[in-house]
Amino acid sequence: MKHCLHTPLISAARARCASLAFALTLLAGAAHAQVPVTAPPPGLQAEPAAAQPVPGLPLQRSRSTLKQLGLDYEVTLRGIQGTAGIPFSIRSDQVVDHAALHLKYTYSPALLPDLSHLRVTVNDVTVATLPVSVEEAGRPVERDVAIDPRLVTDYNRVNLQLIGHYTRECEDPDHTSLWANIDSASYLELGWLPLPLSNDLALLPVPFFDSRDTRRLELPFVFAGQPANGQLQAAGIVSSWFGALAGYRGAMFPVSTGVLPVRGNAVVVATPRNLPAGLVLPEVAGPTLAVATNPNDAGGKLLLVLGRDDAELRAAATALALGAPLSGASATLREVKEVAPRKPYDAPNWVPSDRPVRFSELVRSTSELNVVGYNPDLIRIGLQLPPDLFVWRKDGIPVDLRYRYTLPEGADKSALNISINDAFVTTLPLNGRPLATSVPRQMWQKLGARGAMPIQQPLLLPTGPLSASSQLRFHFFFDRPRAEECKNTFPDVSASIDDSSTIDLSGFAHYMAMPNLAAFGNAGFPFTRMADLSESALVMPDNANGDDVANALALLGRMGASTGYPALRTRFIQARQVDEHADQDLLVLGSRRSQPLFARWAEVMPVGDGAQMRGFSLSDWLFNKMPAFLSADARRTDLPTVAEVGLRPEPGDLLLMGFESPLRKGRSVVALMADEPGHVSRLFEAWFDPERLRDFQGSVVLLHGEKVRSLAGNQTYYVGELPPLLALRWFFAHHPLWMALGVGLACLLLAMLAGWLLRRHARARLKVAG
Repeated sequence: MKHCLHTPLISAARARCASLAFALTLLAGAAHAQVPVTAPPPGLQAEPAAAQPVPGLPLQRSRSTLKQLGLDYEVTLRGIQGTAGIPFSIRSDQVVDHAALHLKYTYSPALLPDLSHLRVTVNDVTVATLPVSVEEAGRPVERDVAIDPRLVTDYNRVNLQLIGHYTRECEDPDHTSLWANIDSASYLELGWLPLPLSNDLALLPVPFFDSRDTRRLELPFVFAGQPANGQLQAAGIVSSWFGALAGYRGAMFPVSTGVLPVRGNAVVVATPRNLPAGLVLPEVAGPTLAVATNPNDAGGKLLLVLGRDDAELRAAATALALGAPLSGASATLREVKEVAPRKPYDAPNWVPSDRPVRFSELVRSTSELNVVGYNPDLIRIGLQLPPDLFVWRKDGIPVDLRYRYTLPEGADKSALNISINDAFVTTLPLNGRPLATSVPRQMWQKLGARGAMPIQQPLLLPTGPLSASSQLRFHFFFDRPRAEECKNTFPDVSASIDDSSTIDLSGFAHYMAMPNLAAFGNAGFPFTRMADLSESALVMPDNANGDDVANALALLGRMGASTGYPALRTRFIQARQVDEHADQDLLVLGSRRSQPLFARWAEVMPVGDGAQMRGFSLSDWLFNKMPAFLSADARRTDLPTVAEVGLRPEPGDLLLMGFESPLRKGRSVVALMADEPGHVSRLFEAWFDPERLRDFQGSVVLLHGEKVRSLAGNQTYYVGELPPLLALRWFFAHHPLWMALGVGLACLLLAMLAGWLLRRHARARLKVAG
């Protein structure tokens, strides 16, 4: 095994650099938290970097299908050199001892066995060539490909390449008989041993979160006893930070009190006077962050968030979440300055709605905007839009598109296809000129030079296909020139979307009909309107247990994944304190037994003790795909009535409800009701599943077993503001009787004014005549 030990050490070093870069990035984008750091307290000195796997632990194995690795479709290799890439990565605290790829594939019967094969490479090194025999042609084939662990590094790529020939004479490189299908059920198997890292804050967020790990993050939180609201706020900041890091993976945070986990990593939020059993620390002199080895597991780590009181705990959590530069096993923070409050809709993950946004701001690297070859991959640009954009009477979202490409030699079918997710938008011909929609514009363009790059093309993106997390896709199609006899080489072609292209949401107001659990499920709205959740409060049940706390932390992690920013200013309160927070949006947790607000607000809740058989409108989303997220009409036109139903939740059912706050008009309440808080994990499982998340609609989401039902109650209220003129148009458009009355009154007033003017004019003429 000595041959592969050097790789994880390099991984640890890279992780340290990555964490520092991440810290600097966050500090540059937020108000600076000046955090002087003292020397580590005795007993928590940084350990030297480990160079050997943890002794005594058996080899562990993991298996990931191609679908789990991001290829959720059957891969088809076409042409004489068709290629597909499969990315995978290795955590910093793992050392790989075994790797193998189990391939399930089918290939064309027309392939010549002596000239054709499948080539498998790992990081550009060939590990196998698989023959294509006549006997197995056209049938499912399974092969195990061993991978030398010395080839496995931090980030890896397995390439599958079809070398295919169907004739010994002149052949068409795009002939339809040149194909091989790779089943998405193929899987990669890894055998690895845990590799302990040093107790060094500079490695954060490793090993508690590792961006190389594509699995869902499950990170336990430990408290000494039942946590007070101050401890919960500190834990909420940390969980939302980890949720933002986990992003699409999702994150869960199991909670235990008084006991450290038997195995693995965990976060401990505690004061020095009240510590979990088995954890011994020196005196804490202020807000403190530390990394220590789990006493129960030599391969596990503890992230310690410490302070002498609630304020110091919050300061330590804030410094951690904002990426303060830290090093060593422990750091005491002398001073943490309060960061400036966030502004509405300024979440780092959301497309800004107050100015045109360059495409360079929407991608990790501008290299993602370039493609090469006749069959290039899609160019994908993520668009996370504020869910309450008011698009009524709007033709679309304006985009100033600029793009470049290799100019075709003659008139052909080459084109740029644009879509939003899977919804087609438009096709732009690659003829060296922008698309002209009128005859005068076409004539004007013909006067200019053909092929001047970049091509500038104004577009309007339809709002119907857009959702909280959409993808703008560009597909360059290059029509391959007709080959001469025995000629199979062609000029190289390439294309790119200019990073100076912009999308502009500044012409849209923010206004939405509520309740709308689609907006909550997809974007955490309305709580995430402020990225730091400064206008939100979590109402915990009385005598909250570990499962209740875990549910709250998971919700905040979900909010962090939506905004990309930690929940620095959210508050944890009890039911008796809600009147003090009437001007905030409330997230209420608990059961009918443990949450008094469910009885107090039963008459205004869509489902409650006072509304067990209330009528509901069952939406027809059950029979269609997910409706438009940004509705052209803010009155929830996506939930038309098709049936009236009665609803009586059964034991074990979970309810997610949205309604207007009884404490303040225009404020929202989202309530998560569960008789057993431990069962709420089923709701999160549905929430993390994109297919089932589509079923989160309306004002009530009922989880019955594994089935999700969405219902729309008869309550409607609005959040946001409209400009005065637009608000007047919106009002009269939906109140035609008032408009008719207004027109009638205006006509009456005009008639009275005209009569008065005529009488005055008549008197003046009579006076002159007399």
